[in-house]
Amino acid sequence: MKAYVFPGQGSQFPGMGKDLYNEYQIAKKLFELANEILGFEITKILFEGTKEELQQTRVTQPAIYIHSVVMSKVMGDHFQPDAVAGHSLGEFSALTAAGTITYEAGLKLVSQRAEAMQKACDIEAGTMAAVLGLGDKKVVEICEHTPGLVVAANYNCPGQLVISGSVTAIETACESLKEAGARRALVLPVGGAFHSPLMEPASVELANAIDNTEFKTPICPVYQNVVADAVINPTAIQKNLVAQLTAPVRWTQSVEKMVAKGINNFTEIGPGKVLQGLIKKIAPEAATSSASFKLKNL
Repeated sequence: MKAYVFPGQGSQFPGMGKDLYNEYQIAKKLFELANEILGFEITKILFEGTKEELQQTRVTQPAIYIHSVVMSKVMGDHFQPDAVAGHSLGEFSALTAAGTITYEAGLKLVSQRAEAMQKACDIEAGTMAAVLGLGDKKVVEICEHTPGLVVAANYNCPGQLVISGSVTAIETACESLKEAGARRALVLPVGGAFHSPLMEPASVELANAIDNTEFKTPICPVYQNVVADAVINPTAIQKNLVAQLTAPVRWTQSVEKMVAKGINNFTEIGPGKVLQGLIKKIAPEAATSSASFKLKNL
């Protein structure tokens, strides 16, 4: 059984998607439609922009979504997963590829999500830190005993957990985590405390946008970040998408659940190879590949 997985923020790179635009008519059409929907030439930033320009939240999130969904559309009839999943933002790409929301609706939601998250960051400063080489349980325990707001945000793979919260609490937690034996506890260059209660204002805004978007039953189960399990019901999918902004990304648990359900083949659809690396650490026996490899062999 095979799953298609979709990356989140951090997997972008300058020039991404240009080959798809030049080679496939459907890709060109979808990229140009994105320019219309967003109201600015995201293709210009994607194909010719700098790394810094791509890192702006209003650009990054739609850019990764567009690239991932375009890849899935280029696959055409070869897109036949037994399940899909996405890491954080990637969940929107997964839902679009699985037919739950249209490309246009998904892009509008991703754009609104990015703007709402930026506003939440402006309301209250926050940050995130990557913790390496310490068990998840120990990291969570230290976070719970740290003064201020600090929570587990991304369960990426065994021995790699990202924490999120207020700047002071993150700095304090990092010191405690190092003392407890973490190989590294490194504050990340991000604009806010994503997947933490500090994203609550964004969650309220996104909930309204999601309520006004049509969600259909996906073509296959979607393993959602919040519950780390397969979801088919459109109403449940909507609810989990809203909760995702303030809840942790349970990627480790999602992959473990997929493997337990018989999935042993994972294809990453989108820029980069981040998820393949994480999956290999979670389930070493699973086969991983990139959609770009599959496109060459269509």
